[in-house]
Amino acid sequence: MPDVMSSSRLIGIGVGPGDPELVTVKGVNALRAADVVVVPVMDTGERGRAEATVLHYVPAEKVLRVVFALNERTDRARREAAWDEAGRTVAELLGRHGTVAFATIGDPNVYSTFTYLAHTVGELVPGVAVETVPGITAMQDLAARSGAVLTEGTEPLTLVPVTAGSAVLKEALAGPGTVVAYKFGRHAAEVAEVLRETGRLDDAVWGASLGLPEESIRPAAGMDAEPLPYLSTLIAPARRDGGRGGKL
Repeated sequence: MPDVMSSSRLIGIGVGPGDPELVTVKGVNALRAADVVVVPVMDTGERGRAEATVLHYVPAEKVLRVVFALNERTDRARREAAWDEAGRTVAELLGRHGTVAFATIGDPNVYSTFTYLAHTVGELVPGVAVETVPGITAMQDLAARSGAVLTEGTEPLTLVPVTAGSAVLKEALAGPGTVVAYKFGRHAAEVAEVLRETGRLDDAVWGASLGLPEESIRPAAGMDAEPLPYLSTLIAPARRDGGRGGKL
């Protein structure tokens, strides 16, 4: 492994859920200032949302694609091998460049592949500075596009990845406040049933491919048994009495 000066930096940059206009000014500046921008891609090779967004702001020759086997959901050893290989690639880049950026959809500190990369690089390159630039999340974008209010007053907000199981979602829905579910597309029918059981179906909304030509935003009550896109997002707003400031 090449020696890396302590001035080398790895920056995780959130580029939002897909709409290039939702990348922050700070994010754009960081992408342009980096020596190289790494983007995660599936092992099938197609262009992902992060790469498509980044290419609106930096030239293609500055972008390096790194496989993260993002379509692998069952073989943990294969996923971890991909993370390790990506980490070695970035560590080598840090040996030749001062600043390496990693672009991730959403926010780099919210269910992001950057977490795995930073952990691996930190072990391979002791002393490297790791920074993050926050990004707009899918739940924020869906709230804006659907008109759903995420929180008011003292209401809590719970974010649940449905990959953790429907029981976790059901427990959250039984409590107060707004519940947001990520990665639920393959379990749409099960999620709809949990919403129905907890009396949260009528006000809930889901969205997928936000900000992209194939964008879909619909009431959760219309979900059927067909799977939705994996990265679908659901918002089940808090139960509210309709009054203004009632929970302040």
